[in-house]
Amino acid sequence: MPVITLPDGSSRDLPTPVTGLEVAASIGARLAKDAVALRVDGRLLDLNFPLHEPSTVEIITRDSPAGLEILRHDAAHVMAEAVKELYPETQVTIGPAIEDGFYYDFARAEPFTPEDLERIEARMREIVERDEAIERELWDRDEAVHFFNDLGEHYKAEIIGSIPAGEEISLYRQGGFIDLCRGPHLPSTGRLGVAFRLTKLAGAYWRGDSRNQMLQRIYGTAWASERDLKEYLHRLEEAERRDHRKLGRIMDLFHFQEEAVGAAFWHPKGWTLFQTLLGYMRAKQLAAGYREVNTPELMDRSLWEASGHWESFGEHMFTSHTADDRTLAIKPMNCPGHVQLFKNDLRSYRELPLRISEFGKVHRYEPSGALHGLMRVRAFTQDDAHIFCTEEQITRETGAVCDLLLGIYRDLGFDEVLIKFADRPARRVGSDAVWDRAENALKDAMNDLGLDYVHNPGEGAFYGPKIEFVLRDAIGREWQCGTLQVDFNLPGRLGATYIGEDGDKHTPVLLHRAIFGSLERFIGILLEHYAGRLPLWLAPVQVIVATITSDADAYAAEVLDALAAAGLRGEGDLRNEKINYKVREHAVAKAPVIIALGKREVEQRSVSIRRLGEKDQQALPLTDAVARLADEARNRT
Repeated sequence: MPVITLPDGSSRDLPTPVTGLEVAASIGARLAKDAVALRVDGRLLDLNFPLHEPSTVEIITRDSPAGLEILRHDAAHVMAEAVKELYPETQVTIGPAIEDGFYYDFARAEPFTPEDLERIEARMREIVERDEAIERELWDRDEAVHFFNDLGEHYKAEIIGSIPAGEEISLYRQGGFIDLCRGPHLPSTGRLGVAFRLTKLAGAYWRGDSRNQMLQRIYGTAWASERDLKEYLHRLEEAERRDHRKLGRIMDLFHFQEEAVGAAFWHPKGWTLFQTLLGYMRAKQLAAGYREVNTPELMDRSLWEASGHWESFGEHMFTSHTADDRTLAIKPMNCPGHVQLFKNDLRSYRELPLRISEFGKVHRYEPSGALHGLMRVRAFTQDDAHIFCTEEQITRETGAVCDLLLGIYRDLGFDEVLIKFADRPARRVGSDAVWDRAENALKDAMNDLGLDYVHNPGEGAFYGPKIEFVLRDAIGREWQCGTLQVDFNLPGRLGATYIGEDGDKHTPVLLHRAIFGSLERFIGILLEHYAGRLPLWLAPVQVIVATITSDADAYAAEVLDALAAAGLRGEGDLRNEKINYKVREHAVAKAPVIIALGKREVEQRSVSIRRLGEKDQQALPLTDAVARLADEARNRT
C-alpha cells in the first residue's frame, strides 16, 4: 500500500494503485466533488492518474488558482469541440487559459459572427451535459503529425512537428474531439459545469507573427460557480461604464490620434488634473527631503551602453541619428541621468542619503496592438526618484519610502495595497553575488519593517530586485503602480562614488523609487476607480455656477470671483437654457458641485448647492458656502 502524505502532514495508507479522485473521496465527499486535479510531489496531474509509490499529494479544487486555470483550459477544449461539431471545416490551433478566462484561435475562411458565438456556447452546454470522458493518450510524435495532417489540422501538425524528438506527446480525447495538450484535465466534460460565457471575437496572427495568416480568436471566461461568473460579468459591465477613455471624452480631458501614436493630447481640463496631481506629489516629496531636478531627454548612446540599458532595453528605445554621425536615445527612464548629477560633484558620506526626484518625460516603444488609452502609452511622465545611500541605510530609507507611498495612496482613496517582492529576471546585468546582496538587503529591510509580501519570481528589473505595490480599485481590480528597487549595479557601471568616513572611495547603493509610476496611467486608474467622480480637490472644474435667469448673471460673476479668491476652480454657465438641462449636462461631465443662482439667491446673497449624484439641494449664504467648499478641497482625505 502506498503511503499518501497530505499537505497538513497527515497520511493515509490506501490500496495500490490509487487515483487522486479516490484519495479525495477518502478525505470527504465534498472534496471529491470539488476536486479537479492533483499535485503529486509538486507535479500537476489528472485526477485519475494511478499512484503506485509513496507520494505527497495535494487535491486541487475548482475554486483554487490552479483549479480555475484547469477549468478554463478545459473550457477552451470544450469550445474547440463545439466549433468542430458546428463548423467541421475549421482548423484548431492553440487554446490556452488566461487571466479570468480562455481563448482559442481558429483558421476559418468565413468570419465568425456574434450569432455564431451564441450557437457555440449553446453547443458547449450540450457537451457538458453529455459528460464525455476525457482521456489522456501518449503518442509517437511522427504518428501524431500524420494523424492531424490526415484530419486536415495542419496547424496542429505543425505544432507537434516543432516539438523536439524524444519529448512526450500527450493527446486528450473527449467524445469525437482530440487535441494536443500537456494537461492536466478534468475526468469528464460534465465536471466543467455551466459557469462559463463566450465574450468576444478578435483577430490574431498565427504564432504572433504579422507575416503569417490572420486567425480568428474567440475569448471566453469560466469560473468555479455561477455566482462567481455573475460577479465577474458585473465587474465587466462596471469596467465598461468606468472606462477612462470614455470618461476622458465626456469630461473633455484628453484625446489620442494617429499622428502621435501612444501619446496623449491633454485638453485644458485634463492638464489641470495632471498638474494638480503633480503639484500634490511635488509638495509631498519636498516635505520628505527630496530635491527636484531635471535631466535631458536626449542622451548619447554611449551612456545607455555603459548603464546596460542598450543591451537589456534597446528594443524599447527611440533613437535619433544626427548629421555628425552620433546616435542619441530618447530616455526610457531617468536613472542614468540622475547618476550623472550625483557624479558631477565630489560626494561625502555626510551627504547620504541623497534623495533626488524628477517628473521626467520618457518614451518607450510599445507595439501598437498593446496600446490602451492612458494605461499603455509610448510617452509618459514618471514621478521618478533616486536615493543614493549606504547599505546600512537601506532599511531606514525603505521604511521612509513605504510610509510616504502608503500615505499618498490613502489620500487618493486606495486603502488596499498588496506588496510583492520581485527577484532576479533571466535577462539582467551584474553577477549573481551582487544580486544575492541586493535581494538579501531588500528582503531584510521588508522583514525588519514587518511588511507582509508575496513572492513574484523573476520579475525584478534587469539591474536589481524590487518591491511592487499593487492597488485594488473600487471594483476589485489590481493595478501595479509603485516600485522600490535596490540597485548595486548601476552606480558602479557608471562610476559613481563617494568619500567614506575612512577617507576612501566607495560605491553608493541606488534605490529607484516611483509612486504613481506613470502619471498618465495613474490618472487613468483614478478616473476608473472613481468612475469620473473625482474628489473635490482633484476635480479639474470643482464648481459650476449656473444661472436660472439672466438677472443673476452679475451675481454669478461675484460668486466666481469669491470661489477663485478661495483657491477654488469654478466655471460659469450663463447660457439661455433651462436649469434642469444645465444640471444634467454638467452632471454627465462629472462636475462635483453645481451652484444654481436665481432671483431668490441674488436677493438673499446666497447659493443653492447640488452635489454630483445627489437630488437634494442645500441653500447657504455665499460666504459660508465658499468657506465650506474651500475647506473640503484642502482636506484631501
